[in-house]
Order: sequence, then structure tokens, then C-alpha cells
Amino acid sequence: GLEYRDQTDDQVTVDAAEAIKKYGVGVKCATITPDEARVEEFKLKKSKSTTPRYIFCPVLLTPYLSVAISQWNHQKHPYRATDRLIPGPGTLELVYTPAGGEPERIQVYDFKGPGIAQTQYNLDESIRGFAHASFKLASLKSLPMYMSTKNTILKKYDGRFKDIFQEIYDKEYKADFEAKGIWYEHRLIDDMVAQMIKSEGGYVIAMKNYDGDVQSDIVAQGFGSLGLMTSTLTTPAGDAFESEAAHGTVTRHYREHQKGRETSTNPIASIFAWTRGLVRRGQLDETPEVVNFAEQLERACVEVVDIEGIMTKDLALACGKKDRESWVTTKEYLAAVERRLQKNLGEETKL
Repeated sequence: GLEYRDQTDDQVTVDAAEAIKKYGVGVKCATITPDEARVEEFKLKKSKSTTPRYIFCPVLLTPYLSVAISQWNHQKHPYRATDRLIPGPGTLELVYTPAGGEPERIQVYDFKGPGIAQTQYNLDESIRGFAHASFKLASLKSLPMYMSTKNTILKKYDGRFKDIFQEIYDKEYKADFEAKGIWYEHRLIDDMVAQMIKSEGGYVIAMKNYDGDVQSDIVAQGFGSLGLMTSTLTTPAGDAFESEAAHGTVTRHYREHQKGRETSTNPIASIFAWTRGLVRRGQLDETPEVVNFAEQLERACVEVVDIEGIMTKDLALACGKKDRESWVTTKEYLAAVERRLQKNLGEETKL
């Protein structure tokens, strides 16, 4: 777990990523975020930066819930940043030393007292891969696409994203989009968030990591619960695929479970993480029975909520039901899914 990642300086995660690259498919479980409290609790070293990745977060729909936002997709792009506390007065500089050249020093700020600072960077190659992955997703789903930045403030950094996306769209995707009756447009992130809330959805948004982290939770809650959102990671070429639940480790529920108390944790996103992986594995191996099983399991998860009205606490509360009789425990929900799955598979066998 977390301690082993620390012992290996995160090499275990690199090895896992290489295995996914080799075999084409992987499923990731939720992991603990090593914040300052965790670092102290487990005596951890500073976590290394993760490798670039492209993340797509679809929300699972069930008409049983009162949905605030309809069919909204987002993509998150990674950034790497280094931050530090500034202990006292001094000058903060950004130094760039070109290969074989003289250092270029840019004075950032003259601190008069303690403060904080952060630097971040990205690569044109990474941004281009991000753009291609985004446009391919929009084309595949025949959905219009937006790219959201704050280029009015971060003129160089966010402006680079905007320019590269526009260049690639004009050269490689514009004709395809127009033929499908869809479009691409750049919007400021604050304008996009307002549009997201008031619109009926049905589009793809490409966002940088922090924006996507925040907005994905808004989207999930708009659909009823974080337990309804999955996350899939893919390379621009589509030759490596990883799926996971978009939520974390649900620590508070686990602590209750350790005390022997009942919990009503929504397992749907975790189930879909595995079924999405199975679907992709079945597609690669040309084993339709594997794909069918995974899709039938997904169907059972939705039908238990939508048709039978059996749901965990988070979904019941999203429906405005606050009495204890309105929800079941995690084990009871899983048992209902198993019954529904066996029923669906049995009906399929009879056909």
C-alpha cells in the first residue's frame, strides 16, 4: 500500500504503469493521498510527481435520481509543480539555462517577509497529446468540445494550451467535426463553469488538472453522488487503458466498518472500474463473452437502483429520502446486484 510506495520511492507505481503499457489494460483501486497529515502519520518521504496521463470521467446515469446536470464529460490534463515555503526576506528567481547557453534569470518577487511560492511546467509534446486525445474522444462520441483555460491571466502558460489546441483543430480535426455537425471552441474557465451548470450538457470539456479535479466533483454531485463517476485513463494512441473509481478511499466509512458498525458505501463506481477494464480486455482479446458479462453487470447495477429502487445512503439522500428505511447497507446492495445479474444472465440464456 502507501508505505510500500514510499519504500520504493514510487517505483512500484512506475512498474504498474509499465505493466499496463505492456498488456494494454489495467484497473486501479483508490489510494490514500499523502497529504501533510499522512506524511507525518506514516513517516513518508515526499511523493514523486506522477507521469503525464489523459483522464476521461463519464458519469453513470440513472433516471431514478433527480439530475441537475445532464451528460457532461470532462478531461483533465496533468501538470507538474514544485512549491515551497519562503522563510523570510529574499529574492525569488526563475532560472532557465538553455543547452549549451548562458542562464537566463527572471526575478519573480522580492519577498519582504515569509510567504509561499510555486513553479509549474509542461511540454508542448504533452499538450499536443492531450489535444489529440480530447479531439478523438469528441469525434468518437460526436459531441462538441470546449477547451477551458484562464489565458487572460496566465497569458503565456494557458495561452500555449489555447494556441496548440486551435492549431491542431484547424489542421487535423475541423473538417471531421464540421461533417458531424459538431464544433470546437475555447472558453474562459469561469464562463465555462457557469455554462456547465445552466446548460443541458452533451459536450466534452478539456481542462487542466486542477480545474478538472474540482469540476469533476461538481459534475458527479450534480448527478447524485461521487459514487456514480468512473475515471478512465488512455494514451493518445489508445494503446494503453486504465480504469478506476473517481472517488477516494472513503476513509470515514472504513473507520465505521472497523468499529463493527453498518456502512452504506456506494460501490457502483468501483464496480464500473472493473467492468470497464473487462470490456476493454475483451475487446482486445476478441472474447465477446467477457464483454457481455461486464456489460450485464453494469446493467444490473443500474437496474437495482432504477427499477427496484434499492440504493445506498448517498443516492437516497440525493432523491430527498432521509429516513433509514430508504437505503440499504453496502452488502445488501451488492446482494441485490448479484440477484439481478443472475436473473439477467438467465434470461439471456433462454433466448
